[in-house]
Amino acid sequence: MKRDYLLFILPALLVVLLDQASKWVIAARFDLYQVHTVIPGFFNLVLVRNKGMAFGILGQSRSHIAACLLLAATLAAIVVIVVFFWRARKGQRWLTVGLSLILGGAVGNLADRIRLGFVIDFLDFFIKGYHWPAFNLADSAVTIGTLWLLLNLVLGKSLSEASP
Repeated sequence: MKRDYLLFILPALLVVLLDQASKWVIAARFDLYQVHTVIPGFFNLVLVRNKGMAFGILGQSRSHIAACLLLAATLAAIVVIVVFFWRARKGQRWLTVGLSLILGGAVGNLADRIRLGFVIDFLDFFIKGYHWPAFNLADSAVTIGTLWLLLNLVLGKSLSEASP
């Protein structure tokens, strides 16, 4: 097999399924902005509708142009991820996993945007009065995949040639 297709597709598919299932559960059981404390003073579940991108950027815009830009940017990112995978050398499994996590997260949030017109966020971490913006499993996968790719770049061939 020239490339690790299953290693690229299966984690991405798992991310999309877990992301969509978790959002479905939260949307079915929570009212908008309803808070459920999980770890007092640190972690809540809360239903938020994010019309913007990461951290709510462009979230206040009511323009269809902003929505179209978000969709176009997400589609472009998906194309770039697939191209990076296609151009990767055989055996770069760690690179493939990182790309797969980013792909799964991008597709999970894209599904929300297309289906709902916004992304469901529900993970709310905070310390005292400082809240990290609410996010979801797709966002987590994109972040972990990106950090993994950066680690791969910094450490170079030692990770690229190792098997997971």
